Amino acid sequence: VAALQDEKNSLMSENEIMNDRLEQLDDSIDDPNTAVAKKYFHAQLQLEQLQEENFRLEAAKDDYRVHCEDLEKQLIELQHRNNELTSLAEESR
Repeated sequence: VAALQDEKNSLMSENEIMNDRLEQLDDSIDDPNTAVAKKYFHAQLQLEQLQEENFRLEAAKDDYRVHCEDLEKQLIELQHRNNELTSLAEESR
């Protein structure tokens, strides 16, 4: 029991230290002059840019999908027309 209590106390003190470090990092992010804050804001800007590009690419993909479907319909219609014209040409011969 004593060993477990010592381990518990050790883990609690380690947890306190980690929480203090976390608070320091949070504080450093709020200060725009620190390197951590600059990296954080740069990463956040990159994320926003990538999200915008992703949105743009998704929209372009949807446009191409619709265009592709239209082209497939035209192809089928042209194949039917070609078959009809081929039949008419054979009949004429």
